[in-house]
Amino acid sequence: MSNFKESYSLSRAMCAIAMFFVGVSCSENEDLSFENGINSKEGQAKMLANTPPNLPNVPFSYNVILPAYLTTPQINRQNNTPDNNPTTDNGATLGRVLFYDKALSLNQTVACANCHQQNHAFSDPARFSRGFNGGLTTRNSMSLLNARFYPNGRFFWDERSATAEIQASRPIVHPVEMGMTMTSLISRLNTLNYYPSLYQKAFGTNTIDSAQTVKAIAQFIRSMVSYRSKYDVGRASLALNANIRQVNFPNFTPQENQGKAIFFGVGNCGACHGTDTFSAPSAKNNGLDVNATDNGVGGITGIQNQNGLFKVPSLKGVEKSAPYMHDGRFRTLEDVVEHYNSQVRPHPNLSPEMRNPNGQPRRLNLSTADKAALVAFLKTLTDTGIETDPKFSNPF
Repeated sequence: MSNFKESYSLSRAMCAIAMFFVGVSCSENEDLSFENGINSKEGQAKMLANTPPNLPNVPFSYNVILPAYLTTPQINRQNNTPDNNPTTDNGATLGRVLFYDKALSLNQTVACANCHQQNHAFSDPARFSRGFNGGLTTRNSMSLLNARFYPNGRFFWDERSATAEIQASRPIVHPVEMGMTMTSLISRLNTLNYYPSLYQKAFGTNTIDSAQTVKAIAQFIRSMVSYRSKYDVGRASLALNANIRQVNFPNFTPQENQGKAIFFGVGNCGACHGTDTFSAPSAKNNGLDVNATDNGVGGITGIQNQNGLFKVPSLKGVEKSAPYMHDGRFRTLEDVVEHYNSQVRPHPNLSPEMRNPNGQPRRLNLSTADKAALVAFLKTLTDTGIETDPKFSNPF
């Protein structure tokens, strides 16, 4: 569950009065909540605990040959895969099973995939995600598409985890999301008869430990690369060195090509999302608020000029990953475009890409037709291939 979430704190009074709607159970009520229904779900889950995943005899290939424009030196420099954890077919297969296995949560009712859904670009269509005990997170689940292509390799909106491997354990041990400890998780995995052989194939040993567990999950996440969108079809039809900012894509409608021109031109969207992975190089402040209540990166580092900075996910699959921003405040792409068109706020740490030469927030002043064209272009980034690819689907 990533890209995942932060705890959603509610008062004890709210917790006692409206348990059905709360974000986090109070300590006095945790045992009661299990007795009043969640425990029955746990019992049902335990009954299915040794049901093996449905996997092919020959593992799916997770190291596909990517188009040439996604293997250039520029793109390769974005790749955050560490030397000690390359993605392998068997490693990603194990990661897939772990990703979808509800046994990773305390009462066996939620999995990573609950908050990162394949048909929503591996994000959550809810503004805030619901954890194992009904609690809500305080941030929206970002898409995991192209998570491999983020140069500094950091995860979560506030970038508090330095790698995907570190990130993989955080939702598992989070008191709202999955509620486990890594020690209790490893003990549980050792009771499930389908895991020893999966660990043996992935790592050459049937010993199950936390280091291999997070490595497998990280491999599966990094394998979620988008290369089958309408944009990719158009890009592949052009020369590798083509100026994609100026050349019309032959498979695009006039409106989509107009939107592409705006994206890479007057819209200046390419300043942050300017490569074929549509990833950004680092965290940014995009002017959501003048005075942010969530300090993002600054809240972790304590550095004032990093307040209001958040990780920038890839735009691939953005049509399917609503709602948008770290707090899910925008419901539609039209809302997002209007923010950049006319609503960027003068936060003290507003990123340079969002400012005019005089330092004030940029205003695009796009026409209605221009805004519609920009949305049309963003929809060409939808990857219907990964959305239905069985190797990323639920194996249970």
